[in-house]
Amino acid sequence: MSVNGKAGMLAGVRVLDMTQFEAGPSCTETLAWLGAEVVKIENPKGGDAGRFANTEKPGIDSFYFMQFNSGKKSLTCNLKTDEGVALIKKLVREANVFIENFAPGVVKRMGLDYEALKKENPNIIYASVKGFAEGSPYENFLSFDMIGQSAGGVLSITGEPGGKPCKPGVTLADTGTGMLMAITILGALYRQQATGEGEHLQLAMQDAMTQYSRLAYAYRDLNGKAAPRAGAKLFTTGNAPTGIFPCKPFGKNDYVYIYTTRAGNHHWERLCNLLGRKDLINDPRFVGQKERADNEEALDAILAEFTKQYTKREAMKLIGECGVPCGAVLDVSELYDDEDLNQRGIFQN
Repeated sequence: MSVNGKAGMLAGVRVLDMTQFEAGPSCTETLAWLGAEVVKIENPKGGDAGRFANTEKPGIDSFYFMQFNSGKKSLTCNLKTDEGVALIKKLVREANVFIENFAPGVVKRMGLDYEALKKENPNIIYASVKGFAEGSPYENFLSFDMIGQSAGGVLSITGEPGGKPCKPGVTLADTGTGMLMAITILGALYRQQATGEGEHLQLAMQDAMTQYSRLAYAYRDLNGKAAPRAGAKLFTTGNAPTGIFPCKPFGKNDYVYIYTTRAGNHHWERLCNLLGRKDLINDPRFVGQKERADNEEALDAILAEFTKQYTKREAMKLIGECGVPCGAVLDVSELYDDEDLNQRGIFQN
């Protein structure tokens, strides 16, 4: 993480972490990064199931597990015994936050639901991360990232027009839900500090995805129909030119993304000046936003002829320096090796 505040902003906050895989651990890892003492409770027979995800070497924790559990302490506890449950209740008395993402009904069967733990510590902040909300017709269904994205509407607006729904490359339902829960816990901690009160926080992946898709709901309100898939374009405004444009040497990620706003013609005019094509500013096909949107195919072809002369980083530099929003399509290896990102501590071992 980059340095955005003093170290240990949550120093003195203790979190009991009974989560596994990614959604819950993303939340508690964020709290650990902010300085909280996070104690991860694991099954003595192997620990978090995420330790064995995506690994072919028994006994070696997977990279998947390590990505979402840095900065935490670990404690094994057999929750199938009375002694194990009693130990958790003892730890809860000294904790600020308890968080779980078990399958529906599991914590209640163990005697570790909110009502039970509130008796041990009335001030406890009890956080539950689920696939579907309590009261939902699907509340007892199991869920992973791609299920949350599918049931939360994200797949319906991702992909090419006329094509099948497509899952984004990021684990938005898992990590995205975890981050939203972390923010919610921060608010609860602030209130806990002021009033001494605890509470039960609940967040479902399906619900969280609506937060990340708000413009799709705005589109529906304005147009009376569901937002469409638009590929690399925008379904919301019809900005033109906007999208990905090819760059040399024309590999699978050799593109630059260019965005122009509808709030005026200034981005378009700056592009025309950069291209040495001031004549396009008053071209009847491109004189206004509507005209540019109506003639987007011709407009994209003109811009592509320009970007093809440069690598994606060269194109980004030229276009960005002239005051037009743009970004090279960088893959994860390029980012991992990026000198600037490493100097700022974005990647740490």
